[in-house]
Amino acid sequence: MDSSEYIAITDFCNSHDIASTFVIELQEYGLIQVVKRNNDRYIPIQELPKAEKIVRLYLDLDINLEGIEVIERLLKRIQEMQQEITVLKNHLRLYE
Repeated sequence: MDSSEYIAITDFCNSHDIASTFVIELQEYGLIQVVKRNNDRYIPIQELPKAEKIVRLYLDLDINLEGIEVIERLLKRIQEMQQEITVLKNHLRLYE
């Protein structure tokens, strides 16, 4: 495991002043990925922006995990729909 590709949960939690159990709960809800190596847990670097966004929603806006799960699901659907619209627009351009 390349340590530059992961951040320890303890480091992430210390820098955001949250409990490590919160990150485990995020994993259980399927909101972020967590990798376990040698009895330590790590967050992949590519998951950091998503994890930080979730922490802001939770702390700053006081949204519970169920609400965050719904928000993430809706944002994913919007992104998929935007991609589909782009594909459809490209198809329409062929017929113009």
